[in-house]
Amino acid sequence: MNATMTLALAINFTFVMALGWYLITNLQWYNYQIGRVILKHHKQWWHYAYFVGPFFLYYLLMYYAPFNYAGVFLLLLYLPALIWWNMKLDKRLVLTWRVKRFLILLAGLTLFIDFLCLIKDGCAVLGLFLPLALAYLGSMGIEKYLFLAYKKAARRKIDSMQQLKIVAVTGSYGKTSMKNFITQILANNKRVYATPRSVNTLGGIIRDINESLPEDTEVYVCEAGARLQGDIYMIAQFLHPQIVVVGAVGPQHLEYFKTIENIKRAKLEIIQSNRLEQAFVHSSVTNEPHDKVTFFGDTIENVEATLEGLDFDLRIDDSVMHLHSRVLGGFNAININASVLVASSLGLSDKEIFRGVASLQSVEHRLQRIDAGGKIILDDGYNGNIDGMLEGVRLCSQHPGRKVIVTPGLVESSEALNLQLIEAINEVFDVAIITGALNSELFEKNLTVNETIILKDKTELTNLLGERTRSGDIILFANDAPNFI
Repeated sequence: MNATMTLALAINFTFVMALGWYLITNLQWYNYQIGRVILKHHKQWWHYAYFVGPFFLYYLLMYYAPFNYAGVFLLLLYLPALIWWNMKLDKRLVLTWRVKRFLILLAGLTLFIDFLCLIKDGCAVLGLFLPLALAYLGSMGIEKYLFLAYKKAARRKIDSMQQLKIVAVTGSYGKTSMKNFITQILANNKRVYATPRSVNTLGGIIRDINESLPEDTEVYVCEAGARLQGDIYMIAQFLHPQIVVVGAVGPQHLEYFKTIENIKRAKLEIIQSNRLEQAFVHSSVTNEPHDKVTFFGDTIENVEATLEGLDFDLRIDDSVMHLHSRVLGGFNAININASVLVASSLGLSDKEIFRGVASLQSVEHRLQRIDAGGKIILDDGYNGNIDGMLEGVRLCSQHPGRKVIVTPGLVESSEALNLQLIEAINEVFDVAIITGALNSELFEKNLTVNETIILKDKTELTNLLGERTRSGDIILFANDAPNFI
């Protein structure tokens, strides 16, 4: 093998691995679903700029131009562009074992196919496409096998914990807050464990059980999410929870489910459990009676939500319970309502429930108040629904000082709802900082606040806030979206 051929193999190997890096990064963002990467990606032009275009250009250079042009293209154009793209991401590839397995498999297949190509000239296309295709298919096969093995192990672990109660929580809004509130209240007298952060897929729950669920846990609180019909059903059939909560339903992820009715049906899949003892369902989801279903949300009265906390009355049967919490947002009365019902069903006394609600801590990035440098920061970065964002705007309206909002707008939503948000922003805020390109044109056209800043590169946000905000301001971070959206 001469030096030219060695260089050709090295260039081909580097190019395939670069394409593979782009592919696995996008797959990780979209939960390893190739259909979503191809059809639902929010920046389709990236595929043409960093995958399809370079693929065909490299092929043409290899076949129809002197060999050194392919190397020049790779080294001087594509690799720097891909590195720049990767460096600008605010959600970069996490090197999990799944990612490492894919990259190792891709590297091995590329080397193998490159050496096969030595036997026959002119296999530039196979040298690019074949290792990527085989690595993807092989990786999916390996992950499927490992998934089934991990699923069996998690099932054995749950079955061995015979006294374990499982609470499964779903809904369009407030899943994570309800999960955390239930956990905090139950912690008063039970050994309780909840899925971390926003883990809410079957794969994430299985991994959490195998790696983190303590074997002495009495109550396991799981969050269940969905992008497709049947996702929650699979979680229900795996966990068979004794208690389920279906929170409020709205147009979140409407682009995947098409109609509100489809979303409601998807959320109600959680009830299909062989061990179901009690289901608490928000009245917005259904009014169909069932002997194991208790509806909630309509017995909340006298809600007072300020920048200092939340007070409301809750009617349960013939009694009225007055509750106070330091968490912010009137909508959290619904989340607390569900949490109280779950705690009561698991035997907590009214006194323990009162104490638990009063000591609730804000969920991180969900209307979390932070006081720093004379400024009030409302971190609502993980809230992406219109009702929650409007509540954040309403709370800011109570502040006597200058008001600043940082938002990308609503993601996976409609123009009409974004216009509703814009109208509320115009009535309250002095400064609006719009992050990302997704809704920037719509906001720039319709905002009438004193100062509008379109910030397409979020790496500049910290410096911008330091320069443009001052003591006495309130700053609302309303939703957040990684820059691939």
